Amino acid sequence: MTRLSKHRVLISGILSPLACLVLYVLVYGILTRYSTDLEKDWLFRLSLSTLAMTVPFLITLALAIKDRRRQALSLAGKIGLTIAVLSLGLTWKPVSDGILRSRQSRNMALRDVAAPPFDTPDLLGKTQRLADQKGKVVLVNIWATWCGPCRLEMPNLDRLYRERQSQGFIVFGLSDESSDLQRKFVEQVPVSYPLLTISGKVPNLYRDIARYPAIFLIDRQGRLQPAPGPDQPFAKVEAAVDALLAKGP
Repeated sequence: MTRLSKHRVLISGILSPLACLVLYVLVYGILTRYSTDLEKDWLFRLSLSTLAMTVPFLITLALAIKDRRRQALSLAGKIGLTIAVLSLGLTWKPVSDGILRSRQSRNMALRDVAAPPFDTPDLLGKTQRLADQKGKVVLVNIWATWCGPCRLEMPNLDRLYRERQSQGFIVFGLSDESSDLQRKFVEQVPVSYPLLTISGKVPNLYRDIARYPAIFLIDRQGRLQPAPGPDQPFAKVEAAVDALLAKGP
């Protein structure tokens, strides 16, 4: 047995963490590229990509079993197998994202359910309460400064807010990032609607977000209504808002 083959379990184990990440990115990227409906098949794509992350461990395990049959597994082999086992811990991130994404999808599909009230300061220090918006159509946009689609969507939201404000329409932007970071961002992408912090009382419904941007629509009676997902054109958001405004107070 060559020197390299003697240490193949160790080498395979050392490479396992990197291989896990590469396989996840590769498989998820391919599935996303050929997806016909990103919103409907996200669980399939995430599950298959997560399963792909276990391949390096399985390869290392197979090599260890093969070596064990020939002779006692060496210390190097045990170290390699241990590293491969630990690399499985990397799957927790996509698994936890999947759980959060599932919760987000369920929340965003709620219809005719009272919207949980929030009470929190905006970037200017003014307290914004959902309870103060009775009789209005409210759009809560969950965003982040690092989110590219958010940067593209916010000017459209600002235009929609300015055009429909007189009809009883309000937009709130909500981010869990620091106020300073948000202020620097809006210097580049200015908006006229209030941007909220989470330093006050903000229910988990608006916090359990795995995919950005996310929109919650609240009708004039204070009830949640389904909103278009981030993969849909902004015209769908406009249409959903106009339909709620047309119902009157």
